[in-house]
Amino acid sequence: MRRAVQEYDLIENGDVIAVGISGGKDSLVLLKALREFQRFGLLEYRLIGITLDPQFGGVATDYSPVAEFCSEIGVEYHLIPTEIGQIVFDARQEKHPCSLCAKLRRGALHDTAKSLGCNKLALGHHNDDAMETFLMNLFIEGRIGCYAPKSYLERRDLTIIRPLSFAPECDIIHAARKGIPHIVKSRCPADGHTMREEMKNFIRMKEKQDPGFRTRIFGAMRRANVDGWGGKTYYRNLAMDDPATNGKPERFHMLEREKGAVKNADSGD
Repeated sequence: MRRAVQEYDLIENGDVIAVGISGGKDSLVLLKALREFQRFGLLEYRLIGITLDPQFGGVATDYSPVAEFCSEIGVEYHLIPTEIGQIVFDARQEKHPCSLCAKLRRGALHDTAKSLGCNKLALGHHNDDAMETFLMNLFIEGRIGCYAPKSYLERRDLTIIRPLSFAPECDIIHAARKGIPHIVKSRCPADGHTMREEMKNFIRMKEKQDPGFRTRIFGAMRRANVDGWGGKTYYRNLAMDDPATNGKPERFHMLEREKGAVKNADSGD
């Protein structure tokens, strides 16, 4: 997380950060990691936990374990009841509910974060999520793109950050087993039966067949600086691209020039 914070300038002194908490492993590990990160004293910021209850089937979910966990680690917590579950599954009866559900949740989260005086909203998306999103956009929509590790919403005056961007899901599972006392299981009717789950299984299969598949996919996203994933390491100013270098980032221009100089020296040119 420290690497992501430094690479993408995710946190600054004085930030008031809302943490979106679904009750699952990713969001709870994110919350604990952000709380632990405060102990290093590198940055001064405040955390506020927010849970949106979709109330699937009109029934409230028991988030008391999340409230207890926030109390134990000293984080302010707010539980917001919504009608998202009823709108998506009962009123609209969406065949592909994830898109609408995500849109409604984003709007509600943004509104709540701003009402609580937050200038940033931290989400629990991890490294595997980024690769899955990238490949889904490529295979399903035919475009190269992903969500960004950091993005500013001008109309809301709110910055979205994803501090677990470098963390693989296997590490998050391990961290949850060691440090999270209780996970609130999702009651979403579509849980485990989505396109994302299919992509997760595809990546798992490819990694088993061809070890290093995950690393190469994420490396390609970084080197091409897809939607800002290059960060400081692979910053690319498109206005400075030279057709002669095939649009490669400047650090690679320099590397190739240095290699050329060494080759010329060896040949006596």
